[in-house]
Amino acid sequence: MRIQVFVIVGSIALLSGCQSLNQTTDTPEQTQNSVQTATLSIPKVESTPTPEIVEVTDVWQRIRLGLDFPIPDQKLVNQYRDWYIKHPQHLERVSERAEPFLYLIVEEIEKRGLPIELALLPIVESAFDPFAYSHGAASGLWQFTAPMAKHFGLKMNWWYDGRRDVPAATIAALDMLEYLYKKTNGNWLYAMAAYNTGEGRVLNAVKRNKRQGKATDFWALDLPTETERYVPQMLALAEVIKNADKYGIKLMPIKNQPQIQVIDIGNQIDLALAAELANMTTSELHKLNPGYNRWATAPDGPHKLVLPVDKASAFTLALADTSADDRLNWERYKVKSGDSLGLIAQRYHTTVSALRAVNDIKGNTIVIGKHLLIPVAAKNPEQYAYSANQRLLSKHKGKQGTKVSYKVQSGDSFWKIAKAHKVSISQLASWNNMAPRDSLRVGKSLTIWTGGKQKKSSSVTRTVNYTVRSGDSLARIATKFKVSVVDLVRWNELEKSKYIQPGQKLKLFVDMSNVRA
Repeated sequence: MRIQVFVIVGSIALLSGCQSLNQTTDTPEQTQNSVQTATLSIPKVESTPTPEIVEVTDVWQRIRLGLDFPIPDQKLVNQYRDWYIKHPQHLERVSERAEPFLYLIVEEIEKRGLPIELALLPIVESAFDPFAYSHGAASGLWQFTAPMAKHFGLKMNWWYDGRRDVPAATIAALDMLEYLYKKTNGNWLYAMAAYNTGEGRVLNAVKRNKRQGKATDFWALDLPTETERYVPQMLALAEVIKNADKYGIKLMPIKNQPQIQVIDIGNQIDLALAAELANMTTSELHKLNPGYNRWATAPDGPHKLVLPVDKASAFTLALADTSADDRLNWERYKVKSGDSLGLIAQRYHTTVSALRAVNDIKGNTIVIGKHLLIPVAAKNPEQYAYSANQRLLSKHKGKQGTKVSYKVQSGDSFWKIAKAHKVSISQLASWNNMAPRDSLRVGKSLTIWTGGKQKKSSSVTRTVNYTVRSGDSLARIATKFKVSVVDLVRWNELEKSKYIQPGQKLKLFVDMSNVRA
């Protein structure tokens, strides 16, 4: 006990001496005060709080944690935010559609170090519908037009449309966005606007503002109306997703783990057979592989299938036990007089190149009496509900009136054909799985329903007589009325390169519902 007291006192004396080198003998009160002072002056080692580890189990939660674009107090942003809040069912449906693909998209975005906001672009573009087809002839989840799809490496042919192949189109879309980000000098609002309207328009708008001494931020640019709304909609969506609980928005939880797996199958396969090997229905498989237009994968590739992760292993094993010859059904066809590869291919819903490859034919010569091997669907066409043909046929179910087959002639346009048959342009395009701005090939067969009570269309086409104003251009007028420059030129027999003059009269055929929107 004495030793303990001694040690304590000795320690106290030592501490006291450290406090003041000029101090003499201390009184008990001074010693007590010194002890208190010394005790208080001992530096405390504060423990660093352990950071809270949040386990992210939901992809939407993962996205929310990464959203950091500043949300400006802009009129259009606020309008779109209010719209999403008033229509919560829209994002509920979107969340259901996004379930198979959202994790894959987020993974690719984070791997590249891109803003997580880009994962929301498919909501703005297509409401996460891989089969979406817009009025501007854009297709798929990321709404690629054909020229841009080809530029960024997506294949498109009779068998396959890479714009609807979600993994392939995601790679292409992010490649394009990275390219646009660099072209717009590291400005993501510019890049997203350029994704919608093209880099040229955005960069020219910036240059124009610079010349005029105006601000050059996105909100100050003079861009097409659609683009001026596109970016605010994207920002409003990010704000609503980030604060979903606050706004009462319910997003279906999506597990923060892979939902699908891409499998290289090596060569062509009937989708019905692939579905059987994967223990799925053909429709379930085709919904995950919307890039395939027909009953089988493309003969010349890509030879890839998207499958649920829990079915991938069993499918791979079953596929290994299936010979290449058994992947398709074959029919022996005897060549007759008048036959050609083109006619036979058309009859069997295949391609000339596929027939050449299967039968080792060079050129177009076939011999009467000889047999050709032709790949055919294993099941009735109706079993392939998501093929291009069946999706088109579904648009005609329940139609009233008389079905007319019309062959496109030289000089025809959607407007001219629709007017002649007293139907709307949007109906005519929809019946033929096309967009109103798509070009019409001479000889193409169109389906038209006449004489019945058709479902009322929101499209209201009117003839507009427009007087050219100072500062107008064909592009500006086309954008204002949501028509194409090509149509403007054709309707008014103009030369595309010719300048229009103030006071000049132009005739336009305008979808007024589109303009009002």
